[in-house]
Amino acid sequence: MKNMIPIVLSTLVVSTSALAQAPADPIATALSALPANLREAATVIKWKPDFTYDTLKKGTSRLVCYDRSGFPQQQPFSIECTSVANLDRVAQNLKFEAAGDKAKTQAMLDAAEKDGTRAKPEFGSVWYHLMGPDREHPRTHVTIAVPGATTQSLGLPDNNRQGGVWIMNAGTTTAHLMTPGE
Repeated sequence: MKNMIPIVLSTLVVSTSALAQAPADPIATALSALPANLREAATVIKWKPDFTYDTLKKGTSRLVCYDRSGFPQQQPFSIECTSVANLDRVAQNLKFEAAGDKAKTQAMLDAAEKDGTRAKPEFGSVWYHLMGPDREHPRTHVTIAVPGATTQSLGLPDNNRQGGVWIMNAGTTTAHLMTPGE
């Protein structure tokens, strides 16, 4: 019996290390950016190099989640969820970010904004982000798209000096509501 204990313990150690090294479930990973009560109904997709996608899990809500980890200009761990109505905008973002250079990407975004070809997000849609240097140290960031919104149209400030909700990038297709602490 005493000889069995080292064998059992070594098997547990090997099993535990194998689990720790096993890749995470791509569906569970993508859904991790959402509050738990929204996960079951969300769709999960996987982006392809041509900025189209495959559906990994068909949901019943309008929320869609995907893993952007390792994509150009993204943090090493980067998950995003939003409305299915925003997928054209996400594809456009991914295409511009593929340039690999923030200045080039920003120039393409600015040009599309100026010439009216920038895909607009769905007004009032939520963007859930979970991102960081690795899976163990992510931060959450939630915004609400309000394309074209200004201080005059929403009655909210366009800066964070008052400490409350504010409009970032007011007056553009990128306008979104920010909340303190994010």
